[in-house]
Amino acid sequence: MSNNSQLRFSESPSVHNHPCACCSMSRRSFLRAVTACTAGLATGCASLESLHTAPKSHEAIDLASFRPRPNVRVASVIARQKPPYWLGWPGTSYDVEGERARYTRAIADAGRRVGVEIVQESQPLEEKAAVAAFVQKVQAEKPDAVLVTLQHMQSWGTAGEIAKAGVPTIVFAPVGTAFTGHINSLAFQPGVHVISSLELPAIEQALRMVRAKRQLEATKMLVVSGNERKEGKFGLVSLQHVPRATFEEMFSLTPVTEEAKWVAHQRFREAEKVVEPTKQDGLNAARSYIAAKQLLKNEGCNALTTDCLGMVTQKKVPTPPCMGASIFQDHGVTYGCEAAVGPAVSLMLTSYLFDKPGFMNDPVPETVKNVLIAAHCVSGTRIYGLDRQKEHAPYILRSHSESSLGVSTQVLWPVGQPVTLVQFFKPDALYLDTGTVVGNVNTPPAGGCRTSVEICMDDVENCRDVQGFHQVVFYGNHRRDVEAFCQMYGINVVHSPRVHAEAV
Repeated sequence: MSNNSQLRFSESPSVHNHPCACCSMSRRSFLRAVTACTAGLATGCASLESLHTAPKSHEAIDLASFRPRPNVRVASVIARQKPPYWLGWPGTSYDVEGERARYTRAIADAGRRVGVEIVQESQPLEEKAAVAAFVQKVQAEKPDAVLVTLQHMQSWGTAGEIAKAGVPTIVFAPVGTAFTGHINSLAFQPGVHVISSLELPAIEQALRMVRAKRQLEATKMLVVSGNERKEGKFGLVSLQHVPRATFEEMFSLTPVTEEAKWVAHQRFREAEKVVEPTKQDGLNAARSYIAAKQLLKNEGCNALTTDCLGMVTQKKVPTPPCMGASIFQDHGVTYGCEAAVGPAVSLMLTSYLFDKPGFMNDPVPETVKNVLIAAHCVSGTRIYGLDRQKEHAPYILRSHSESSLGVSTQVLWPVGQPVTLVQFFKPDALYLDTGTVVGNVNTPPAGGCRTSVEICMDDVENCRDVQGFHQVVFYGNHRRDVEAFCQMYGINVVHSPRVHAEAV
């Protein structure tokens, strides 16, 4: 858990301790109540994590099962001049075979970590005939991508020939195999990603790009809104629209099960404090979470976005889905707000491309400090990475601010850390910016949504000029990684204007 000393707040909300547990209760009272009603479960389910990732009960749906895991295949090959080398870079002191073995192992290891099959060519490409034969093989077999590792400065022509095969191409040029001119011969071509570095993690991120594209293609997103059942597409993602009443009916049919008690117990147990939510709020929020899983299973979908505000405004359900949506995000399964398709696909992109949950938000300009406040009532807590299962950002359990219902997570983002903002505003175009977290805003004294993160924007002179609405904020500065993905797969990138004159 993150160190709270990094965080700056306005007035901290206090935890209430009303004696009447039926309408309001402290965190301690809630835990006592839940412990009492679930004591018989202690031997059957040790924690929420086991229920989420390996449910003991046949009735519990494994949330992780919704995250698509398509087969992804990358052809990997070494391109070089025929050894031994003399003069020229990488030089005679370069251990050709030793480095070949090292990079082959590193690429195979990266593939295993990301979940990508690496098909390594047994022999390096050293002659024109071998290059031509490999290009024909790529065109015939059509792997999801080709990874070309260069071992000589004179091998850029080979990389160019492979890129012409029409398959997305990653070129890894370890330092010592390129000058700027070599790099620029390919670096800005669509469908190509060039890595000129000794940093091996860059290879892993490149493989995530290939995997993310396949995951987007494999995703069918449920859009719960309106009264119509229909299918559609948003870029690579398939859409299944169903009437909003479908979710309302599913919620009404979902009882307070043992799983619901454990979900509520775990979320309350890990909170820094509990402010407004009651025991019943927690159970209703857990029912909403379980109903969403059941609906996804029934519809054969991998992700969802719901008309949550409509359901709450018309009092069709007693709780917004905020708590359950946060749990979804923490397990790599997209749950978007307000039936907003583009922002939900943006959440999906951050999850698939970086294995991190995103935070869909409303942009609020703070004109005195000239910062952007990203505000909403749903944020994942495992902002540092889905694989870091034991580490999450601190959070406070609040009500949904606009309705004062249910359970929302006020996630406290770490001050001084970089973040990236991304939003698909068209299927083939997205906004992309970066900034640094400078504070967390409480409600009250502010109005608006529970998680409200102050961001000092990079390269944007005036916070009022930040582009987009319902942008997705996620941890880390990943601007170049997103740009690389977009170049590889033909997505247009738009940055917010540097100066106000450009915005006008």
